[in-house]
Amino acid sequence: MKDLFGQAIHDYYFNNHPENLITETSITEEDEMEVSYLFRSFENMPVLEQKAIELSKGKVLDIGCGAGSHSLVLQNKLHLDVTGIDLSEKAIATCISRGIKQTKVCHILDLEENVRYDTILLLMNGTGIFGTLNEVPKFLDKLKKLLQPNGQILIDSSDIIYMFDEDEDGGKWIPGTSYYGEITFKLRYKNQTEDEFPWLYLDYNTLQNAAFANNLNCELVIEGAHFDYLAKLTL
Repeated sequence: MKDLFGQAIHDYYFNNHPENLITETSITEEDEMEVSYLFRSFENMPVLEQKAIELSKGKVLDIGCGAGSHSLVLQNKLHLDVTGIDLSEKAIATCISRGIKQTKVCHILDLEENVRYDTILLLMNGTGIFGTLNEVPKFLDKLKKLLQPNGQILIDSSDIIYMFDEDEDGGKWIPGTSYYGEITFKLRYKNQTEDEFPWLYLDYNTLQNAAFANNLNCELVIEGAHFDYLAKLTL
């Protein structure tokens, strides 16, 4: 992996001629993403993210922390004990430079289980890291092992069924046989292209069913304005 996402974050923070990220998925055409958005303040975050931060408590694990904007609010405004993890070395280097005290370059499945957390955050389509529907049980099992008995997993996603065309009967025409929320994602930055990777959007009912099947409770916390939602999973 070329870590273009981390490179864009690093370039923006250190003013190294940053450019916009170019994103493309298996169901959408190319789009531009302003890297500055990843450095947003609490006031500029979507309502779902604000709610997740407000609900956070105790020892917090911020999975896929990126530029560290959520972790900074949790650490500096709410004075919580937060650890940010990300696969990207350059993103974590940026987080450290921004003042986040506890960080780790790590895939969630490789994280040591000797520490448990009161709050685990997976935001900006947190279900995306699961990759495919078949992988969800593996990730939920790992998250359970990292959670305090009275802890909570706060995770957001979207039901992307609206992106598919209707057929003659008014139903949705979905190509292929896999779950419609399974897509592939591409990134381009400064004329370099990242290898395609799987990314998962889960509708709430599917997330709830997966949670129940893996002995987790699931509660719908809040719905956003565009088919998105924040959910809370507990033991």
